[in-house]
Amino acid sequence: MALSDSASAGGSTSAGYDLHHHGDREVGPGLVDLAVNVRLPRPPAWLRQELVSAVDSLAAYPSTVDAVDAVALRHGRPASEVLVTAGAAEAFTLLASALRPRHAVVVHPQFTEPEAALRAAGHAVSRVILSEADGFVLDPALVPSDADLVFVGNPTNPTSVLHPAAALLALARPGRLLVVDEAFLDAVPGESESLALGVPGVVVLRSLTKTWGLAGLRAGYLLAPSDVVERLRAVQVPWSVSTLAGVATVACCRPAALEEAEKLAIAAEADREYLVSGLASTGVPVLGDPRGPFVLVRVPDGASVRARLREAGFAVRRGDTFPGLGPDHLRLAVRDRATTDAFLSALGKIL
Repeated sequence: MALSDSASAGGSTSAGYDLHHHGDREVGPGLVDLAVNVRLPRPPAWLRQELVSAVDSLAAYPSTVDAVDAVALRHGRPASEVLVTAGAAEAFTLLASALRPRHAVVVHPQFTEPEAALRAAGHAVSRVILSEADGFVLDPALVPSDADLVFVGNPTNPTSVLHPAAALLALARPGRLLVVDEAFLDAVPGESESLALGVPGVVVLRSLTKTWGLAGLRAGYLLAPSDVVERLRAVQVPWSVSTLAGVATVACCRPAALEEAEKLAIAAEADREYLVSGLASTGVPVLGDPRGPFVLVRVPDGASVRARLREAGFAVRRGDTFPGLGPDHLRLAVRDRATTDAFLSALGKIL
């Protein structure tokens, strides 16, 4: 573990890391996409039908009332503790804009938008870097006691590590706001280790884009104490959540959708284990204990391997834009077994 202080604010690049680099920039024409963690190539037919049916209502300004009620029912929370957002990423900007932390900490390696949003809002950021040697396990004692705003992912992108709820709860304390990014939690069977049911001083972020193939629609929400929700709503751009995003939120919170999401999570878990086994046979160990729909690996001369994989027709996510990782780290999205077999064959030839 390492703790680094990043006092400078603003800009997308910090200490050599491009904080705004994401997997979609790796994808190109003719490439098999293993760089983006969206599971489905398109929304399911029932969801597409609901979205098409809502097109005729686009002349009216959007309202999130129904979506808020649906999320509240889905998680057993009061509507006052729900804020629907234009994708989970909007929540990072809202938090950075509405809050005035004295000591903000981001636990890395993780999704870089929280730090980017904090910097853009003028906040200094300290990083807690989890150790690869320890499997990127979260030790609450590593977070400085005076931190009053802490960001952590669960399961964490890009490591795919699922932190125990007990470890996360150990980070919660009076005078501190703990933000847990659960964007990939619905890809974990049973949504184990979730804090979505409500804990004082904890904000939980959720995304609908990963499981339901909605990255282009921007649909997500956050769960937080009502006073925090009010502060965030006060800085949210009017009508930032589109009508179609609201419709998708309602649809994806229904019991039938939750049941389908659980089946997708179980299938993704099996496909991940197949990928992990195949990588081991190729001589590439997976880092940590992956629980999300992606895995992190480290290979010698990773930048060259990534370039050669592109030549072979496969896009993978570079790791060196994540604080705590380097050019030999690659993130691989979990796909179906036929795609995995083709990828492993290409990787084996390259290595």
